[in-house]
Amino acid sequence: MFPKAFYYWRPHPWHGLEPGPNPPKLVTAYIEITTFDTVKFEVDKITGYIHVDRPQRASSVPPTLYGFIPRTYCGTQVAALNPDVDIADGDPLDICVLSERPINRGEILLTARVVGGIQLVDHGEADDKILAVLDNDLTFQDINDVSDLPQVQVERLSHYFRTYKMIEGEENSTYVREIYGHEKAFEVIQASLEDYHNTYGLDHSHP
Repeated sequence: MFPKAFYYWRPHPWHGLEPGPNPPKLVTAYIEITTFDTVKFEVDKITGYIHVDRPQRASSVPPTLYGFIPRTYCGTQVAALNPDVDIADGDPLDICVLSERPINRGEILLTARVVGGIQLVDHGEADDKILAVLDNDLTFQDINDVSDLPQVQVERLSHYFRTYKMIEGEENSTYVREIYGHEKAFEVIQASLEDYHNTYGLDHSHP
C-alpha cells in the first residue's frame, strides 16, 4: 500500500503544491532558474514541466535563484497595490531567493523567508519580484528585511530586472518603481493568494 501522501501523478508545481508552511512570511519557492543559467527556463502552464522560454538576450545572469510561489496569481489584487498600472502580468508571483552556498540545479523546492520585494513594471503590467532568503541558511539567519541585506545585492537585482529584457536601440519599457520591505511584500503575497483563489476557485490552504 502506498502512504496517503503518495501522488500517483506528479503534482503540477503551480497548482498542486502548497504556497508554504506559513505564508506570507515563510513560503515555498519552486526554482526555475539558477545563477548559472544563461537560458530563461520557465514552467509550462499546461503540463507543469520546465521548458526553454528563450536564451537570455543580455550577458548578465540572474543574481539569485529565481522561481515562483505555488498557488499565487498576479491579478487585480496585486495590480491594485501598484499606482502605475491597471493590470498585472497574469503569472504566478515571482520570487528571488538568496543562498550563501551555490545551488546549481533548478526544478527544486525550498522554504524561503520573505524579506522584501521589487515593484517592477513590465510593459505596463505589475510584475513584482519577492525577495527572500533560504530559511535554514545560517549566513542569512539574521536577515528579516531588505534593509538588512548588503546594498550591492539589492542593486544587482534591481539592475538585472531593469535590463534583462532590454533590446539594443529600442526604448526600455521595464522599470523598477520601488524596492519595498517585508511588510509590503507580505501584502503583495496575500494579494496574490487572493487573486489565485478568485481566479481558480481553490482554497490555497488545502492540496
